[in-house]
Amino acid sequence: MEDPLSELTRRSNAERLMPREEMLEVARKKSELIIGVPKEIAPEENRVAIVPDGVTLLTQHGHQVLVETGAGKASRFPDHEYSEAGAQIVYSPQEVYKAELILKVAPPTPEEMELIRPKQTLISALQMSTQKESYFRSLMSKKVTALGFELIRDKTMAFPVVRAMSEIAGCTSIFIAAEYLSSPEFGRGKMFGGFTGIGPSEVVIIGAGTVGEFAARSALGLGALVKVFDNSVYRLRRLQNNLGVRVFTSILHPKVLHESMKTADVVIGAVHSHGGKSPCLINGEMIKSMKEGSIIIDVSIDQGGCFETSHPTTHSNPVFKEYGVTHYCVPNIASRVPHTASQALNNIFVSVVLTICSEGGIEALIKKDYGVRQGVYLFNGTITNLAVSKIFKLPFQDIELLMAAFR
Repeated sequence: MEDPLSELTRRSNAERLMPREEMLEVARKKSELIIGVPKEIAPEENRVAIVPDGVTLLTQHGHQVLVETGAGKASRFPDHEYSEAGAQIVYSPQEVYKAELILKVAPPTPEEMELIRPKQTLISALQMSTQKESYFRSLMSKKVTALGFELIRDKTMAFPVVRAMSEIAGCTSIFIAAEYLSSPEFGRGKMFGGFTGIGPSEVVIIGAGTVGEFAARSALGLGALVKVFDNSVYRLRRLQNNLGVRVFTSILHPKVLHESMKTADVVIGAVHSHGGKSPCLINGEMIKSMKEGSIIIDVSIDQGGCFETSHPTTHSNPVFKEYGVTHYCVPNIASRVPHTASQALNNIFVSVVLTICSEGGIEALIKKDYGVRQGVYLFNGTITNLAVSKIFKLPFQDIELLMAAFR
């Protein structure tokens, strides 16, 4: 008599060999969005979140883009370019804020906050250091999902928006320095860079991060003699490798730095602090020793500045003199070149929006993409950023736990 267990095994093996119907992957349901691009009304903000080329890509994928009239004017993208790309031009902020996804550069002002609708998704800068508790309370009451674009990470865990704006700020800082150095009023009437038979301009860069690296690239390209200071030997070595040429590098030794500043034509402050406030590295005595008509560009001013004599200025009134040295201390240098900066933001925003759609919605993308998840500081009205919670004493929920419970 055949063993029953052997009979079951034989049948099971036979069933596995039988032909079966093909199993196909179930396609993820794509969502179509209505995207609103308001005109920026924050002071000194000339950028726009989406440019016409980005609108073309979004509309080709079936999405509707509402652009407030004049949104791209400051960055030289006129309304007709948006409409030709497929956007719908609307003539009031109330209309643009009817969209389900709002894309903007600066955080909403109190006036704009009134226009935000319940359950909307907002992608903009967070700028935590300038915010008040009322900002978050208002978004919480409307159960908004909000992402700070400076907190979003890419696949390499870098911050793509911060890096892009830092690259622009680094390059632009050198061109600003060249402009003022050549001015008889603010500078020395001196051409930036090198010239046959004449000694090159001397540029001191404090900080070997992204801003410092791209400032060094631009200065070297114009023929200047570049000296870079940083407290991290690793960052200095990385900068040398990235530049592909040997430049003067040093740790932040006060005596060496002071001697370099005495002969410098331009000093760039490019120190970034993860603690939110940049250290003051250059005191008044060191600035007094600089040549009259030399130029200071304090890129770190948005974190308080790294020069004792620095204080914030504006794009309309960008410089002041202290001890005969011209100081340029405008936060948000990237907004000085809004056409370029807007295109850089557009490249990142459009990619995020298209991924939102392909994944089936913002919640699905947040659950799947760790880098995007790091940019979320509010999820359906719940604070998910620990720093925001601690600073403003607001209730906090871990985004990882919320996503584990989300279906």
